[in-house]
Amino acid sequence: MPRDQGFDGVLTISNQITHGVLESPVCVDGRKLRKSKLWHLSWWRVLTEAVVQSRYRGVSDPDQAWVLRELIHYLSSEGSGVSGFEDMGEHWVSVRSAARDGTLRQGDPTIRQVAERWEQFAEYLGLSFSQELGRNVVAPRSRKQTTSDRLDDVEKRLATGSVLEATLRVPDAIGDLQIHADLKARQTSLSVSVGAPTEGRAKSRISWLLRQLTELWPDLRVEVWYPHARESVAATLEQALAQPDILFFSGDPKREPRSFTLTLSRPMGQKRGRAEGSFVRETRAQAVTFYRDLVQNLKAWQAPAPKIRAEPDPPASASGSPPDALPLLPKDVLQPGTSNDDMSDFDGAVVPMSVQSEHAPGEASAQQEGSSEDPSHSQTGEGVQDMGERIIADHDEALGLLERDSSPFDTDVDGSAATTSREMPS
Repeated sequence: MPRDQGFDGVLTISNQITHGVLESPVCVDGRKLRKSKLWHLSWWRVLTEAVVQSRYRGVSDPDQAWVLRELIHYLSSEGSGVSGFEDMGEHWVSVRSAARDGTLRQGDPTIRQVAERWEQFAEYLGLSFSQELGRNVVAPRSRKQTTSDRLDDVEKRLATGSVLEATLRVPDAIGDLQIHADLKARQTSLSVSVGAPTEGRAKSRISWLLRQLTELWPDLRVEVWYPHARESVAATLEQALAQPDILFFSGDPKREPRSFTLTLSRPMGQKRGRAEGSFVRETRAQAVTFYRDLVQNLKAWQAPAPKIRAEPDPPASASGSPPDALPLLPKDVLQPGTSNDDMSDFDGAVVPMSVQSEHAPGEASAQQEGSSEDPSHSQTGEGVQDMGERIIADHDEALGLLERDSSPFDTDVDGSAATTSREMPS
């Protein structure tokens, strides 16, 4: 009909829950789907999308928001016929009894029917978590694995091990939620795996986990997995809190753990349907409780941020220089205006080299005494003192030359240099 009418595809809606919209509970010949497509939605998925849109995303238009709330109210009522997931099928009791007796055989058609119902139940749990969390909770599947291959795996595990297993992946949770139903032991186990810290000793890594489990169920099983070890080290939470050393690796107590597995086991529901004590109702309640009280509160380990190394306070400097400046040696200190014994601009006085100025001995000694009493000169060290001695020696040498040839120049009574007494030849 879609091909004859020119439709792009056909959308079916029923209570049967599939893994995705591209999977259909009806087997259709692939040759009929060459030019058209087949989609399927369950009423439970429609209700889930409506609840998530109304509670968490919101609707801006008030009229549309009212219509959406009315749709949710109608689909949630029993009169609508939207049941979500009813039970595990008519063969559930017989398969459960055969698993307990050990008479299950692969290829039995009743096992196939129970496997199909289990797959729908896993999808039903994921959609139920989506309604509660507002996030897309899925049962992860391999892309290359078809629906038939997946059912074959479930049937094989049920026939050989009498177990049913499912995985729920919650976004941003510490790990996937594992559901394990043992039909022979009639127990349902829920577990989550947690990565161990990558720093610290074995005791500190185990203590990091136990600090997050102090107020939980005493019979919670804590398993520690070590590298290069085939088996884990397990103990109840009550035992681990009383003696953390019980979780150490027996052959090497210093070996660091690789990961942890937390498992909670409860009696499995026996009845059919969704009534009190049924398998569907009890398993759903146990999964919600395990996630609410444990998984959503666990925090993954995170390495601390690198810290800047603390430097010791440097000693106080007398000169007030910054701590990273190199100290000045006495030989590095020069008097302002002097460099390489050049006496130009010394003390602000310009002395031409062509004219030999004369200073009296008294003035020279006064200059020497002044340089020794100046606080700034006393702080410069021995280098400045040597420089002063060289200056005085130069003055004395100039004074000796004047005494040998006093005819061209005269000096005043106070010893200061005077102008020439006779004209210099041109």
